[in-house]
Amino acid sequence: MVILTSQSIAQYRSQLAQFPEALLALDVLEDCEGDLEDAALSLGIQSGQQPDRNDWLEGLAKRCRAALCAPDLAADLAQGVAAPAVARLMEGEVCPPLLATPIVLYVLAVGIEPFCEPMRFKLR
Repeated sequence: MVILTSQSIAQYRSQLAQFPEALLALDVLEDCEGDLEDAALSLGIQSGQQPDRNDWLEGLAKRCRAALCAPDLAADLAQGVAAPAVARLMEGEVCPPLLATPIVLYVLAVGIEPFCEPMRFKLR
C-alpha cells in the first residue's frame, strides 16, 4: 500500500499544474487520504476500466514500463520529476489520461531503479 502525504500531493500539484487530468487525479488522491491504490481504482472506474484485483495499479504500471524506463524519463523520475512522464503517458495514449498520474506516482514510490530492473535484464 502506497500512502502519499498531503505535503507530497501538494508538491506534485505544483509540478503537474499544467495538466488538468493530473490535478483531477490529485484531487481524488486527496479524497482517498493519500491512498494511491484506492485513488487509482476510483480513477480507473471513472475512465471506464474495470479494476478487478488488488495489484491492479502495479499491473497497469508494468504495461507502461517500456515508456517509463526510456533513458530520458528514467533520469527525470530518478530526480523525482513527474511532469515529463505524465505528459508522455498522456500523449502516447498508453493509458487513459486520468490514470497517467497514479501510474507515475506509483513508479516514484517504488523507485525507478527496481521498477526498470526487469527491462535491463531483457536487454542483456
